[in-house]
Order: sequence, then C-alpha cells, then structure tokens
Amino acid sequence: MTHTIFIDGEAGTTGLEIRERLERRSDLELILLGDRRRDVEARREALNGADAVILCLPDDAAKEAVAMIENPSVRAVDASTAYRVDPTWTYGFAEMAPGQRERIAGATRVSNPGCYPTGFIGLVRPLVSAGIIPAGWPTTVNAVSGYSGGGKAMIAEFDPGSGAGMTKAPPYRAYGLTLKHKHVPEMTKHTGLERPVLFAPAVGAYRQGMLVEVPLHLSALPSSPSVEVVHGALVEAYADARFVEVASLEETEAMTGIDPEGLNGTNRMRLHVFGDRGGEQARLVALLDNLGKGASGAAVQNLNLMLGLDEGAGLS
Repeated sequence: MTHTIFIDGEAGTTGLEIRERLERRSDLELILLGDRRRDVEARREALNGADAVILCLPDDAAKEAVAMIENPSVRAVDASTAYRVDPTWTYGFAEMAPGQRERIAGATRVSNPGCYPTGFIGLVRPLVSAGIIPAGWPTTVNAVSGYSGGGKAMIAEFDPGSGAGMTKAPPYRAYGLTLKHKHVPEMTKHTGLERPVLFAPAVGAYRQGMLVEVPLHLSALPSSPSVEVVHGALVEAYADARFVEVASLEETEAMTGIDPEGLNGTNRMRLHVFGDRGGEQARLVALLDNLGKGASGAAVQNLNLMLGLDEGAGLS
C-alpha cells in the first residue's frame, strides 16, 4: 500500500530535509505543489487529500494549516513550536517514556519535538522519573547548535553561501539572553520538572549538529547519586531504543572532547555521563543532529509510526 504525504513548507530547511528522506521511498507518494505552494486553495486540497501531512511552518502559519484540515482521516505531524505543550496533541518523542511510541502510533495529531528539548529531555526525564533529580530541582542546560537551527535570519548571517554570511558572524555566539526562549515550556513540561529550566543556548559557525549539556552537583541532590547510578538510570531507560544510545562509562572516560557534528545525517542521539566515578559532579551530554533526530529525522520517525510502517524506514 502506498501512502500519500504532503509537506506544507517543503521549501524551508526542515521541509527540504524531510523531502529528501521521503522521496527515495517506494511506499510513499509525495504531493508536490511546485509553484502553487503559496496558493491557499491548492494547499487546502493537499492538506485534506493526503493520508498524512507534515507541517514545516512558523507557529502562526502552522495553526492556520491545521485549521484548514477538515478531513478527519488525515494525520498531521507539526514541526513548529505551536502544539508542543498542547495536551490535545501527542508529543512526538517516541523514546521519551514507556508507551509513548504506542501513543504516537495511535494519534492523528503529533507535535514534533524541538532539537534542544530532544537532547535535554533525553538526558533528564529518566532521572526525574527515577527520583534521582527531584521535580522541584533547579536545572540548567547549556547547548550549542549549528546555525541551521536558527531560522532564515541566522542562516543568512552565518552561511558562507548566502552572500553576507561569515563576514560579520562570530565563530560562536551565546543568545537567548532574556531567558525567555520558546523551548523552555517544552523542556520543563516533558521532563516532569516543576520549575522553569534555565536554558543557555549558543550557536557555532558550522551548519548542523549539536551538543546539549546538563551539569549536576551530585552531592547536592537528595540521594547523592554516584556517576554509576546516573548512568545506570539512562541505560535502563533506553535499553530497547533504536535511535537513542548511552555511551559506556569506559568510553566517556577515554574521551577528551566531543564533535558536535559527530552524528550528522542520522536520526541517532548518543548520551554521555562524564564525571569522576568517586566524585561529586557530573556532566550529562547529548549529541545529535539538530536537523536529524532534532527535526526532520524525528518527523519521519513519527510519520512511520502513525502510518504503521517500520519505525526506521528512510532513516539511518
């Protein structure tokens, strides 16, 4: 059986990545509008005529597109921020919790996670669920991403092929300095934390790939967990995960650095627990492709689940 798919916003960074992953597949047929992609009626017809749609639009445009879907059989994956904390939508992080994969498979509306939240939730939610990090604990996350995750303005500033790119952009820049980043509600809700996360994002002068880090004072936590206990909780949480892996303590102890581009082009995420096994501190680090597991790869994974297909079809 061939399923029809419409990508609304296929010309954007995420849309192009998704299209590239889907157009090679024989089990899917893409509805392409070409020059008619800005034609409202053409979009409406495609939104209601596809088996599934993937929305790669700004928040307001995504809401408008959802309102245009009148066919109750159409399944939708939204890649914007619009519905990530909406209780009527299913959160599309299949590895987040037991049963989440099944909830996605049975849903008609799935909100694709953000790239930074994917790394943060992947690291922290298992520790909150296990009682290692209390729900009320003040939690900090530091992260750096390639410029492709920052939207058109940031890409134009950093991309050497954009004309103005690299002439004024620094090699590294901290941003989100108002502490009001739009990912904070998503990070807080889906980890089970009760107070807003302190999020410190940054962008580097490279296209894609990211590191998400959560520092922990182990001795300050109520149970004073060891590095081994923290690592063990993550290993248990992702024992059966196809796209999330936990590096061994032996591997992390031998490392002298992590390349943020190390998993580019894949839908994988690797989690590390750094720290002296007898010490009082730990650095939890997630490595992923912000355009892979952090965006288009996750959208394809969710689409596969919603259509009853192999979860890894079209992914690496």
